Amino acid sequence: MTLRVFVADDHPLWRDALAAYLERAGFTVVGTAADGPATVRRVTAVQPDVLLLDLNLPGLHGADVCAQVAGLGTKVLILSASGEERDVLAAMKAGALGYLVKSATSPEIVDAVAATARGEATFTPGLAGLVLGEYRKLASEPPADERPVPELTDREVEILRLVAMGLSSKEIAEQLVISHRTVQNHVQNTLGKLQLHNRVELTRFAIERGLDEVR
Repeated sequence: MTLRVFVADDHPLWRDALAAYLERAGFTVVGTAADGPATVRRVTAVQPDVLLLDLNLPGLHGADVCAQVAGLGTKVLILSASGEERDVLAAMKAGALGYLVKSATSPEIVDAVAATARGEATFTPGLAGLVLGEYRKLASEPPADERPVPELTDREVEILRLVAMGLSSKEIAEQLVISHRTVQNHVQNTLGKLQLHNRVELTRFAIERGLDEVR
């Protein structure tokens, strides 16, 4: 099925050009918005697969938009002019799955939208390390959830360890000499067993348990 994408940005030329490019790339753009409140209303109504969201929206900041649409099943990819640490971390804590700055090329944006729809975290180079560092800091605190961990297979643990180290699905596939689809299947199975929603939550879970440490 064609991926359904919603674009939220307050610059009309950028927003319209981006929506047109995504359509040419094979996605279905189900709506656009120029401010935060309209984004929340329309995304709630149409529930796209991916919300491509600018942070600096009039009326409601993008991080607040992200928090308000959490739970709809729509995955959020931030596309912002800002690469500031506070903006990146605020977006991720609000539930965004990935973060690109607007210097990204059009093909990079297309690839990131597709990856986001698959539940993969995608970042502009340099930002992934920032997010992983924050998760490591949070992992030093006592975990709030002490539920017993379901049993994972050796392969699932192996992939979970590589996810915690910040590797993409493609990089994991190359390292383990397996297919990209096989990695995705293992990630999805692990998410289901752990009752988590995306790779961001999976990464934090793994770091909390020390799986990012090199053995």
